[in-house]
Parts: sequence; C-alpha cells; structure tokens
Amino acid sequence: MDEIAAGLKLDPIQYRLRHLSDPRLIAVVNAAASAAKWVTRASPNPASNLASGPVSGRGFACVLYEGNNGYSALVAEVTVDPASGQVTVTKLTTAIETGPISNPDGLKNQTEGGVMQGMSRAMHEQALWNASAGIITSIDWHKYPVFSWGDTIPVLNTVLINNTKVSQTGAGECSITLAAAAIGNAIFDATGKRIRTLPFTPANVLAALQSS
Repeated sequence: MDEIAAGLKLDPIQYRLRHLSDPRLIAVVNAAASAAKWVTRASPNPASNLASGPVSGRGFACVLYEGNNGYSALVAEVTVDPASGQVTVTKLTTAIETGPISNPDGLKNQTEGGVMQGMSRAMHEQALWNASAGIITSIDWHKYPVFSWGDTIPVLNTVLINNTKVSQTGAGECSITLAAAAIGNAIFDATGKRIRTLPFTPANVLAALQSS
C-alpha cells in the first residue's frame, strides 16, 4: 500500500483512508495517526536527500485481524545511518480496538509486548545457516538472534479504544503483525530505498542502500 501511495505521491495514511470502509479500522488508523502527530505528506521524506548523516522516517501499517482478534494500527519512527546501515527504532505508536475493554493494563501490556516481539522479528530474528556444513547453527536461544536485554527500547505510545457497542475479541496477535511492515515503511521514508530482505540488519540495509 505504501509503495502504491508513494508512486502516486500521496500520503500513505490518507491513501488507505480513501479506500477503507470499515468504521472500526478507520477509527484505529485515525487514532494512531493522531497520537503520533502524523504530518500529511508523501514518502519518502524530502528532508532525507538533504541530510549528510543519519536520516529519520516514519512508517505506517494497519490490520483487521483474522479470526477472533481485533483491529490495530501502528506508526513506527526510525533513524537510519546510511554509512553503516544501522536502523534504530525510536518510537512505536499503536492504536488497538478489541471491543469492550475489561482489563486496560492487560490489553496495554499485550499490545506493547506484541509490537516489541514484532520489532525483534523485524530487526534481528533469522535462522542461521552454515552452507558448507549444510546445517542450521541457530539451534537454541543462545544462538538464535533476538531483541536482547540492554538493547535500546523505543518509546511506546499505546492508544486503547473502548468500543462497548460490539462483542469483545482477542488481542493476542494484533499488534505483532504490524511491526515489520511499519518499520520497513519507515526505512523507505527515511532513505527512499525499499528493503526486501529481513531482518533489517545493518548488512541487509546497507546492501539495499548501495544497490542501484
């Protein structure tokens, strides 16, 4: 969706809203955009071409989740160092609606835990492979790369929408589905390059930035 919007030189959120009809999905899109203080413009960020060092960008994703889960939208904000390919996720703003809220703290914790695990998948997680030996080397949690203790945690801003007019749904995997898409869109906004290899490690990002 972001690539289509960029091709049309349209704001990615406004482009989505133009084609959405579900009022609950529209509500989480608007709530996340408002909480993140989204500025309407097309991607990539025109300021990126003027920067000589790290560049910043923002990206968006939303989901009407399958099964018995709810609605969620996410704005990711990142900085990218073009010299090293290092991506830093600085802020994640999430809006979620799962019907009537019975436990606000629980829903907030579930949502923020989801976006953090989604960020871990997007930034770090992959099966490691020794091609010459023909074996997987990431065989346990010590060798499998994940977001770790001591890594910088982004600012987490979570908006809960209490919709008492519908039945309650689950929230287990709403926000986790959004992180890679929103972060990838933010990297594109910052650099003008679409990264198509996950995770968004410095090596993968640098290779994409240096490609023609």
